[in-house]
Amino acid sequence: MTEEQHVVAPPPWVDRGREDAQPPTLLALRDLVAAGSRVNHVVSRRAGLSETELVTLEHLSREQIGPAEVARRLEVSTAAATGIVDRLVARGHVERRPHEVDRRRTELHITDSGREEIIGHLMPMFAALHRHDGSFSEEEKAVVRRYLRGATEAFERVLDG
Repeated sequence: MTEEQHVVAPPPWVDRGREDAQPPTLLALRDLVAAGSRVNHVVSRRAGLSETELVTLEHLSREQIGPAEVARRLEVSTAAATGIVDRLVARGHVERRPHEVDRRRTELHITDSGREEIIGHLMPMFAALHRHDGSFSEEEKAVVRRYLRGATEAFERVLDG
């Protein structure tokens, strides 16, 4: 444990039997995190993909990265990442292309079918989130954004360990 972990007193709701003392915002956040983890599991199953293949497609839908970066982000070996990419290429969801500047490197590009695989399964959620977001004023959105950014930082403390 780090020194900071010893110094900080735990919140009272951490004690067994005190879960009911947890603030409603944290209960809602816990529900969101639990639902989010179920989404990847359910969508990957429906799409006939492994969860790591789905997460790889999600990364590639945002930016082009290489197989080594896939390994780093998924925290798997480069051999495992190569297998993941090979399966996505075989399904037609990803293409390997030479890097534009460094021809020794390979970039991975999501194909239209890969993008449709993700969007098709997630569109009902995207539409509902868009509607929900539109129901808030700009001031309310600023508060939600600040809360979620702080929650993200709290999660990253565990990840940075």
